[in-house]
Amino acid sequence: MADLNELSEKLNGIKAEIKEELNRLDSSKSVFEYRKLIFDSKTGKVGSLMREMGKIPAEMKAEYGKRVNEVKTWAQNVFEEMDEKFRREEMKLRYASEKIDVTMPSMKPKHGYLHPNTLVKNQTVDIFGSMGFEIYEGTEIETDYYNFTALNTPDDHPARDMQDTFYLSDKFLLRTQTSAGQIHVMEAKQPPIKIISPGKVFRSDDDATHSPMFSQMEGLVVDKGITLCDLKGMLDEFVKKIFAEDVSTRLRPSYFPFTEPSVEVDVSCFQCHGKGCKLCKGTGWIEVLGAGVVNKKVLEGCGIDSDVYSGFAFGIGIERIAMLKYGINNIKLLFESDLRVLEQIAE
Repeated sequence: MADLNELSEKLNGIKAEIKEELNRLDSSKSVFEYRKLIFDSKTGKVGSLMREMGKIPAEMKAEYGKRVNEVKTWAQNVFEEMDEKFRREEMKLRYASEKIDVTMPSMKPKHGYLHPNTLVKNQTVDIFGSMGFEIYEGTEIETDYYNFTALNTPDDHPARDMQDTFYLSDKFLLRTQTSAGQIHVMEAKQPPIKIISPGKVFRSDDDATHSPMFSQMEGLVVDKGITLCDLKGMLDEFVKKIFAEDVSTRLRPSYFPFTEPSVEVDVSCFQCHGKGCKLCKGTGWIEVLGAGVVNKKVLEGCGIDSDVYSGFAFGIGIERIAMLKYGINNIKLLFESDLRVLEQIAE
């Protein structure tokens, strides 16, 4: 630095440059970044002047430092004023954007909906509850004995195969049917018995109409003089309440190890009223569940005298009823948590 006059010119140039640049700044952030650039000890216009102090002659050091500090103080004040100005403007804009008009109507909240399975389960429990049925909820992990042996299932029955049943060990498995619940009840209680047993069951099956996990409801009635006619009368009442008043049932011969005789239960098509449509595949009937008169071997295995008592049992697939009732053509829609499915089913 040759003399103080040259310093004065340099300082005036720095002030002019700062003033010009400040006119182009538009936010507190830009002020902060420019301020940092000016005062940087290595590259800043003001910061670098302080580093030149060592090159100044001794007799000029005091005056040099004074003038540099004056510019530094001026620049700091200018930056603070600009920063405060922009912060006030930014705060006003923020308040304006967050302003709430309390006179405006609020957004209508979305209503939640029960899952189709839950709807059908609740309806089914209510229907059978009105008929005097009690609820028994068994465990999802069962023994081979309760799931198969006590239900008169032969050792070579296909249902016992590894490809059909989820085995946890040689003894334990994930129950394939809620029918296991009827054994627990009959072992613990003498007739009269009138229970339903809802819950999850598991089978190694997966396609558009089957799932590895699904919901089932077992029903059991044991008393004196119970016949297949009692079963049909009870099911007629059930389908009228779950589907429509004008539907009825028909029984077709079938086979289940734990019932004899066994039947498949069809319901008259509630969509076409028996005329034939896509839902009933032109037959006028829809298969809904399996049932039958409790096999005497099952009763005797639970310590119930089959010469005195008889009974009927039935198994309802909750997903099956839900798909029919609500027009769902793929069981996977019931497990994908798609809210669009629930929004179409509001009861």
